[in-house]
Amino acid sequence: QVQLVESGGGLVQDGGSLRLSCAASGRIFSSFVMGWFRQAPGKERDFVAAISWSGSTDYAVSVKGRFTISRDNAKNTVYLQMNALKPEDTAVYYCAADDGVRRSTWYISNVYKYWGQGTQVTVSS
Repeated sequence: QVQLVESGGGLVQDGGSLRLSCAASGRIFSSFVMGWFRQAPGKERDFVAAISWSGSTDYAVSVKGRFTISRDNAKNTVYLQMNALKPEDTAVYYCAADDGVRRSTWYISNVYKYWGQGTQVTVSS
């Protein structure tokens, strides 16, 4: 069983930065695809970013150029560096992982088998 724990969320002003971390434990493999999703109140869960075992990355259009996803396989940890934050980035951010996600499906939340509990990010005006 794989467990994911997010951390690093908080309250930040418009234009500020935060760095989220997702620590994985259990039966972890370096080949896992790791992703970030977010969900604002009353809205659906949306794709944010993902990274493969080889370091390939993809981003939602809304965050491209502002957010950077990275991973440290030795620590079984994935990061999301968020810069130039906007109020519309306010959401609960979830870490996800799977060992068999095709790149063409990285945007689809239900292809990921393992999920963290989420961490709140609030951006004030």
